[in-house]
Amino acid sequence: MSSTTFLIVLGAAFLHAFWNAVVKGAGDKTIMLGMIALGHVVPGVILVMMYPSPGWGAVPYVIASTVIHWGYYFLLNVAYRLGDLSMIYPITRGLSPVLIALGAQFWVGETLPWLAWIGVFTISGGVLILTKGIVRGGIPLGGVLAAVGAAVIVASYSLVDGVGVRQADNAMGYIGWLYVSELAVAVFVFGTRWRRLRQTKAKTLVLGYLGGVLSGTAYGLVLYANTMAPLGVVSAVRETSVIFAAMIGVMWFGEGPKRRRLLAGVIVSLGIICIGLTK
Repeated sequence: MSSTTFLIVLGAAFLHAFWNAVVKGAGDKTIMLGMIALGHVVPGVILVMMYPSPGWGAVPYVIASTVIHWGYYFLLNVAYRLGDLSMIYPITRGLSPVLIALGAQFWVGETLPWLAWIGVFTISGGVLILTKGIVRGGIPLGGVLAAVGAAVIVASYSLVDGVGVRQADNAMGYIGWLYVSELAVAVFVFGTRWRRLRQTKAKTLVLGYLGGVLSGTAYGLVLYANTMAPLGVVSAVRETSVIFAAMIGVMWFGEGPKRRRLLAGVIVSLGIICIGLTK
């Protein structure tokens, strides 16, 4: 991974952590997720107008990714209703790098060097340190299962989009159509919860929409990076977002403990160094 690609993914990681904090801090998380989906649509329309079509070969990937994202939004909503940001987010993101790296190896034959594998497992291990105590009642079992299910879905749509953006005639066109398809999510959420939408404060709706723009920007950067580096490596570096989320959880929501977050940050940094040393 080049330094430019690394910086792109690192920026995406921070944006991803921030929009998850926006969802966690929302009163009505379902409406907030609907606004986030809507926040993808306008940038998507702009990209569709600016860039060529990704081609018919990309259509199945766009459809599959959209359907998978529905499951992601649902499970994320359930998980955040039952557990803290600093517990749910590490489970959701900590398992996905290994799942993506394995999926990329068996699906597209993308074999990583041994040092990159060490980096991937180290990052996942560092992230999962933050989940210590969940088995002893840190969060309800339903929250844990929802977070694990979300991790599997993250790996699924990451693989689908990682392959889809490479197969597309134009990467930016693929990202644009992928975001435009999020309109279906927003229409479903608002159409079935119209009264709750009208009762939501305008400030909350604007915050959700801006969270969607940040979410779209973050994922768009990751998809672009997938055209320049292995899927498993991009995913692993992206999960530095968990460290950002842990710090946000401490400073914004007053979650603890701080010492474990520092240890996790050091371990994740070692994993990134391993990836950086991979030739």
